[in-house]
Amino acid sequence: MTNATLIEKGQFAGPAISVDTLSWTLVRASAGLILMPHGAQKLFGWFGGYGLQGTGQFFDEALGLSPGILFAGAVGLAEFFGGLFLALGLLTRPAAAVIVAIMAYAAFGVHFGNGFFWTEGGYEFPLLWGLIAVAIFIRGGGPLSVDRKIGWKY
Repeated sequence: MTNATLIEKGQFAGPAISVDTLSWTLVRASAGLILMPHGAQKLFGWFGGYGLQGTGQFFDEALGLSPGILFAGAVGLAEFFGGLFLALGLLTRPAAAVIVAIMAYAAFGVHFGNGFFWTEGGYEFPLLWGLIAVAIFIRGGGPLSVDRKIGWKY
């Protein structure tokens, strides 16, 4: 018999996962997995990135963040491991807080002068990811997170 048939007959005893739980897990995990490659670009030069040296030079010369390599490393680590932690739901709120801070600076300290639209170098993309991170910070990892499984309140 199929699960649908068993449900109709009232005989299905499998685990019930609510749509709310499933959708929240999808948002949290997707946000983390999408952030990770941005960190990998900065740290390792993967996915067309410039690596730590190139990104550090950009941070130093174009953004005035000196020493650039230190800031590039910090942002790369935060995006890569913060994204991983969001995806897993591990230390969810601290990871989200770090992402909020980075995206706030990216949106308003780097891209704001270029206007709204990302296609013009604007702040649209970092603002979106910052707001998603705010929502994750407020709500936490949810029932399908490592935090919840080990009893942490993050």
